Order: sequence, then C-alpha cells, then structure tokens
Amino acid sequence: MMQKPTVYFVLPCYNEEEVLPTTAQTLLNYVRTELSDLIDIDKSKIVFVDDGSRDSTWEIITSLSTNNQIISGLKLANNFGHQFALLSGLLEFKNDADCYISLDADLQDDLIALKEMIIKYNEGFEVVYGVRKARVTDTFFKKNTALLFYKLMAQLGVNVVYNHADYRLSSNRVINELEQYGEVNLFLRGIFPLMGFKNTIVYYNRNERAAGESKYPFFKMLSFALDGITSFSIKPLRLIFLLGIFFLLFSAILIIYTIYSYSFLNVIKGWSSLMISIYFLGGVQMISIGIIGEYIGKIYKEAKHRPRYIIDKKIQNV
Repeated sequence: MMQKPTVYFVLPCYNEEEVLPTTAQTLLNYVRTELSDLIDIDKSKIVFVDDGSRDSTWEIITSLSTNNQIISGLKLANNFGHQFALLSGLLEFKNDADCYISLDADLQDDLIALKEMIIKYNEGFEVVYGVRKARVTDTFFKKNTALLFYKLMAQLGVNVVYNHADYRLSSNRVINELEQYGEVNLFLRGIFPLMGFKNTIVYYNRNERAAGESKYPFFKMLSFALDGITSFSIKPLRLIFLLGIFFLLFSAILIIYTIYSYSFLNVIKGWSSLMISIYFLGGVQMISIGIIGEYIGKIYKEAKHRPRYIIDKKIQNV
C-alpha cells in the first residue's frame, strides 16, 4: 500500500480579516472529511502567510493556530506582495512535506480540485496546475484583458499555462529547485513551467469571493502582467529594433518623395503633416524609451541583491 503523502496548504493573506475565519473552517472541514483517506492528516498543515496586513489578519492566524494544531502561520515584516508571500510560505517550510498546494485565501479556488491534485501527485506528477474551466464570474473587460495577456505571452515566447493563476500542487523536489531561482522580479506562473518537471492539469470552477475586496485592482493587474512579460522575454526590445528599421526605411521613402516634390511639383508642405509626423515619432520614441527603462529598472533591482522577503514571526505547530 502506498504511503500517504504529507501535504502543506499554503495561503498568502493580505488584509483578509473578513474572510479568514470562514476560509480556515471551510478548508479544515474539507481536509478532515474529504482528504483524510489520501493524505497523512496527522503531519499535514495549513499555512497562512500574512503579507504585512494592516488589519487583524495575524491575530486571527495566531488564534486559529492555538486552537488547531494543523494550522501554522508566517508573518512577513512588510507587504512584499503576493508572489513573495507565496514564495516565503513554500521555502520556509520546504522539506517538511512531500508536496505543497498553494491557493488563495478568499475561497475562490474550488476545493474539490484538491482531491484531484493529490491523486495526480500519487500517479507520479510533480507539478499539478489548477486551471479554470471558464471565466463566467469575470466582467467582460477582465475576461478579455486576461485572454489578451495569455495570447501576448504566447506570442512573446513565454511558456505559461492558460487560465492558471497560482492554484497549484508542487512536490518537495520542485520546491527545492525553485529555491535556486533567486530573481527579485518574481513571476511564479512563468518559473514553474520553465523548470520542466512532469506536470499535468486539473480543471475547476472559480467561485465568487466570499467576503472582502479583491487585492488585484486593474492597475495592479497591469503591473503584474508587465512584470511577467519583461521577466521572461526580451522580444519587446527586439520589436523596438525592428520598429526602428521600419521607420528608417519609411523615412528614406519620405525623403525621396520630399526631394521629388520640391524639384518637380513646386508644392508647399503643410503644417499639419509636419506636426503629425513629429507627434507620431515622438510617441514611438517615448514608448521605446519606456520599454528600455523597464528592463533597466529590473537590472537595477536585481543588482542590489536585497532580500525578497523578511520573516517577522513564525508559528510552526508540530
């Protein structure tokens, strides 16, 4: 008979006081009733990572861990962001479990997929991606911008799993390899496929948020998308180069046309065409400088080698 794996469930939290008690109770009930036949329930843990919350999130985690031995906690000294909070939960408890499952603290990830993930792990898969079946709960704008993001990433040569966020099972071997990726500009959705371990997909339905507000408004999502693109592809820089060649050729044609017009047509060039050219080329130059600046900024951040997160407190029930 196969030995039951020890599983750590890692949930990053930021100002989740409204939903956290419900999340903890719901997950506890599911683990005890639905997963007890699949995992080592005595050694498995639920790890809540407080990403520098300003509300009572940490106090709730502390209380939950006191009343339930299966719950552990990690408090970061500041708000380092979702990706680093998730990373800290995985790395600070590495080698304590056979596999780790990361999920959101807002109850939007369907818990039914947990059982399928563990079954896939027992079949020999080291990474199991939770992928949304559909985006029926998203607004029209969010649904289409997400679709655009995945298509753009594919065009730029970045290997990401379509409709996958960070609902994912990873083996302990994968987490130990993940530690070698020391970049400050962290995009986990791109790193896991890059490692190339045996992987598969389970599909799930995305639920409405149980309480509280989304921690990813539009501009934060836009920043996250830019981080993902510029962390894994240099194609935007190549596009600038190709754009420069195009305008060089286009300018040569305009020069020839201008000389011809001056010599044979005796026309006076209009002010509007001149201003359109200036504004258009100026806009292209500013966009190009901005893209280059984004990459230079990433180099600047990486060169300083600052810690990616700082642990303030740790609760580890045994």
